[in-house]
Amino acid sequence: CCDKRFSRKANLNIHLKTHTGEKPFQCDFCENKFTQKSSLNLHLKIHTGEKSFKCDFCEKNFSLKHHLIQHLRIHAKEKSFQCEYCQKKLARKCDLNKHIKIHTGEKPFQCDFCEKKFAQKDDLIKHLRVHTGEKPFQCYCCEKKFREKSNMKKHLKIHEREDPLYLPTVIKEKKSNK
Repeated sequence: CCDKRFSRKANLNIHLKTHTGEKPFQCDFCENKFTQKSSLNLHLKIHTGEKSFKCDFCEKNFSLKHHLIQHLRIHAKEKSFQCEYCQKKLARKCDLNKHIKIHTGEKPFQCDFCEKKFAQKDDLIKHLRVHTGEKPFQCYCCEKKFREKSNMKKHLKIHEREDPLYLPTVIKEKKSNK
C-alpha cells in the first residue's frame, strides 16, 4: 500500500485501516465511524457536551484540544490561509474552505424536502428546521423556543430591558445546575 514502517504491529494494524477504509468504531449518537476507539472517545465529547479545553483569552470552551488550538489563531491574529481567488487571509483552514465556496458556487448539501442546496452543512441543518418545525434554542426566562440561536439572543434583550439584573442571574443558575 505504502512505504510506511512501524515498530509495533498494533500501530501497523491501525495504519492499514486508512488504506482499507475500515472504521469499526461507530458513534451511538450520529453516523460517524472511526478507525480507532480513542478517536471515537474524543468524538463522543461533542455529544456529551464535555468541554475541558478553555481559552485563556475569552470564555470559550472546547471538547477537543485541536479545536482550542485552531481557535487561538483568532486571538493571535495569525492568518496563514489565503484565498487563491481574492487573496483574503483567514485564520483557519476550515474557514478558508468555507470561503472558497463563495467563489466556486459549490453547494454540496441538498435539502431532502425541497431540494434547495447549500454551501455549508450548518446552513442545511438550520434550513431543515423550517420543514421539521424543530426549535432547539429555548429562552432561559420565558421558555419561548427558536429555530436559530441568533434569534434567541435577540429575544433575550427584551428580558434585559425589563430587568437588567435578572437575566445574568438566571443564566448563571442554569449553568451551575448542569
